[in-house]
Amino acid sequence: MKHVDWDDFRVFLGLARAQSALEASQTIGMNQSTLSRRLRKLEENIGAKLFDRNSHGHHLTSAGHRLLEHVEKLESTLAAVEKDVSGDSMALSGEIRLGATEGFGSQFLAPHLAQFCTSHPAITVDLLPLPRHVNLSRREADASVTIDRPTVDSFVTAKLADYRLLPYATPAYLQRHAPIRCEADLAEHRWIDYVDDLIFADQQVTLHKWLPSVKPFLRSTSIVAQCQATRSGLGIALLPCFMGSVTPDLVPVLPQEIDITRSFWLVAPSERREVARIKAMWDYLRRVADANADFLMGRAQRIVWLPA
Repeated sequence: MKHVDWDDFRVFLGLARAQSALEASQTIGMNQSTLSRRLRKLEENIGAKLFDRNSHGHHLTSAGHRLLEHVEKLESTLAAVEKDVSGDSMALSGEIRLGATEGFGSQFLAPHLAQFCTSHPAITVDLLPLPRHVNLSRREADASVTIDRPTVDSFVTAKLADYRLLPYATPAYLQRHAPIRCEADLAEHRWIDYVDDLIFADQQVTLHKWLPSVKPFLRSTSIVAQCQATRSGLGIALLPCFMGSVTPDLVPVLPQEIDITRSFWLVAPSERREVARIKAMWDYLRRVADANADFLMGRAQRIVWLPA
């Protein structure tokens, strides 16, 4: 490979992130013709095609993906040097895509990541709170929060937090229906649950696993939908305490008798974990989770906020 100017790598990074020549040129401050010329020069020097171009924009080829890993490591090193010398958190820049379970991503991570972005205005975070696993091997995200611990050796994995689940209902529902004095009474009530054949994780807690004799009358793949249906007074749902405890009109059922605990894991491909901005977010989320251990386990009603 011939000598490559860092500015050519900067053009490559801008286009890889924007996936649009127009948007990349505006972000970088370079006209499109110069950007295209720099890209052709880079591809010639490297001896490989880096982008597939079509009406939907520029998309990385396999060679482009491999180059992106190296260039982002270089960018991370330069940013770390700048931060170490200047002490300026503004040195961190770029995009982070984080996958998460739907409820945790929407209810807990979103406000904390908004605070992280406020402290790092040059970073853009894409949060993907989905009722399924995000495929890190296919580069759907840079990192992910999961409830099943990965066993892939190429991933860096750290336990993020334990969390507790409890049955929740509205006071109005509980007043209209038979009293619940013990766990056996739960079988006589109306339940909201997951769709059994669309369960996406082994550690996912469902009514079918917990109370197999009970048949739910409403099912959804979305924990947010289950929570809203419960709030309407239709029945009882098994919800994480970090959702149920902060949802208006919901109260826990048998909180002294029932203790269902699961864990969240923070996961990233090893090469992505070392990118400076991803490492900063990783460390921040672990501090946030540690500070909110009681809230996630249902022992506290208020979220603890930390500066990024």
